[in-house]
Amino acid sequence: MKIFRTYIFHAARFIPTLEAKHPCRHMHGHTFKIIVEIEGEINSKTGFVMDFYDIDKIVKSNILDKIDHKILNEIPGLENPSSEYLSIWIWNHLIDQLPMLSKISVSEEHGTGMEYKGK
Repeated sequence: MKIFRTYIFHAARFIPTLEAKHPCRHMHGHTFKIIVEIEGEINSKTGFVMDFYDIDKIVKSNILDKIDHKILNEIPGLENPSSEYLSIWIWNHLIDQLPMLSKISVSEEHGTGMEYKGK
């Protein structure tokens, strides 16, 4: 069984590796959507794979409190905060507390996004 929870956050960033004329080389903001996917068996006692309340507490303290309304480039490990690197950063900050984590999806605008499933 796979379950997922969607989160929205707002952040600014610039991509320092791009050419100076590229618009994303300059500071800009996004409303990001992240999807945290968990895979596992249904617990016969609770009826859940995992309680969404517990997922929310972990994601808030390990991810959202660190990146929401922040400049991503200023966060250690996100000096080049492409959405691809952001998805890996999120994974790395969740996997220890969410061992059933199976996928992180990051979307920066409608119609664009990526998925990361760990190494």
